[in-house]
Amino acid sequence: MNKNGNDFKSMLKDFFKGLWSNNPGLCQLLGLCPLLAVTTSACSAIGLGIATLLVLTLSSLIISAIRKLIFKEIRIPVYVLFIATLVTAVKFYVEAYFPELYAQLGIYLALIVTNCIIMGRAEAYAGKNSILPSLFDALGNGIGFFIVLFVLGAIREILGQGTLFAGAYYLFGDFGKSLECTIISADYTLMVAILPPGGFFIMAFLVALKNYIQDFKRNKYENSFKIKSIQN
Repeated sequence: MNKNGNDFKSMLKDFFKGLWSNNPGLCQLLGLCPLLAVTTSACSAIGLGIATLLVLTLSSLIISAIRKLIFKEIRIPVYVLFIATLVTAVKFYVEAYFPELYAQLGIYLALIVTNCIIMGRAEAYAGKNSILPSLFDALGNGIGFFIVLFVLGAIREILGQGTLFAGAYYLFGDFGKSLECTIISADYTLMVAILPPGGFFIMAFLVALKNYIQDFKRNKYENSFKIKSIQN
C-alpha cells in the first residue's frame, strides 16, 4: 500500500513538472515554431493545443505499451511511424469536421510529427516506463504546452485585434458564439502583437515572468530557513 502511494506521488510529481517546473514551452523552449506561428488567436491556439495533447498522450501510451518489443537500434523510426500515423488521423479529422480551424492551422497541424516535445517524451520517458506513469507524464507536458499556447494566443489576440475567442463558433459550435467578445477598441490595438516579432516579445515576457515567480518562491523558502537558523 505504501509502495502504491509512493508510486502515485511520483506520477503526480511528474505531472506537475510538465505543468510548471519543467514546462516544455516555458522551460525547455520546445515546439517554438508552432508556438509562435499559430498563436495569433486564442481559438487557433486551443485547436493546436488539443491536437498536440491528443497525439502526445496516445503516442506515449502506445510506445510505453510496446516498449519491450521495440529493438533499441530502430526505436526512433518506430516512434516516428506511430506519431506520424496519429498525426495523420488527427489531421484528417480536423479537416473533415473543423475546416475553418484546419485552414488557420495549415501546415503546422501536420508538423506536429516533428514537434520535439512528442519525440522527446517518447525517447526520454515513454520508452523507459510503464503505461500509467507515461500517461501522467504525457498529460502534464501536453497540458503545460496547451496552457502556454492558449495564454500566448489570448494575449496576442487581445493586443493585436482587440478581441477574444474570435471565431470560436467554428470550434465550439453555438456555444462558441457566447464566448466571442471585444476587449479593446480596434483604434487602440497593436498590430505588432500578431506579427512574428510580437510573438517573440510576448513569449519572452512569459518566460521572464515564470522565472521571476519561481525565483521569488525559492528565495522566500531559503530566507525562511535563514530566519529560523538565526532565531535558534
